[in-house]
Amino acid sequence: MATSQDPHSPRADATPGRPALSLTSCALLFALLTWQVVAEGPLRAADERAGRALVGSRIPGRAAEFLADLGNITVAVPVLAAVIAYVSWHLRRGGTFRWWLPGLAAAVTMACVPALVAPLKSLITRPGPPGMTGEGGFYPSGHAATALVAYGAAALLLLPLLHAAYGRRELVIGCALLNVAIGFGLVRQGYHWPLDVVASWLLSAMLLQGMVLVVARLSRSTRRSSSRTPGC
Repeated sequence: MATSQDPHSPRADATPGRPALSLTSCALLFALLTWQVVAEGPLRAADERAGRALVGSRIPGRAAEFLADLGNITVAVPVLAAVIAYVSWHLRRGGTFRWWLPGLAAAVTMACVPALVAPLKSLITRPGPPGMTGEGGFYPSGHAATALVAYGAAALLLLPLLHAAYGRRELVIGCALLNVAIGFGLVRQGYHWPLDVVASWLLSAMLLQGMVLVVARLSRSTRRSSSRTPGC
């Protein structure tokens, strides 16, 4: 008896070493940025100069505010929930074994954002840009992390459903540009310093890579179990 192929598993095993290398790189860069922020190093000074310059730029504030709002939980999370529902329905209709696995992994990854960002904010207590109230808690950016994990996880769920390489490339590029625009809006409106956003991207990239690795590993174990089942 043949089992249906899981569209979320194929390319994940092709280069198993690369995600681990990327995880290490992201972790090291995140540690470097955090050290510079906490120690008030030269990178933090340059970061704050760049942030003030962007806030004072002539780029329209309404457009920047709209972009920043795309990182709100009330916007990003419903988008991810809709994609999870659609992909799960598509996989179940196609008879995919463990059709619920990619969506569950995406939901758990999204739940990890506040569980990681909130303690880091409390621990680092970096003050925000001029005009922001509160004594600290701006590093890393919760909005930037929410946006990248929500839209990034949605893109990862949709990628295996796209048959054309062109469509996959456009989806990845569009997701990247969207998150860059959201990060820019957060800095332009004076909600965060640039390094707050960059640190969130690194943290979110680690979460997304962890999601991919977990789904790939469970999918491989499912295929191995299926191949050993008598009569298959």
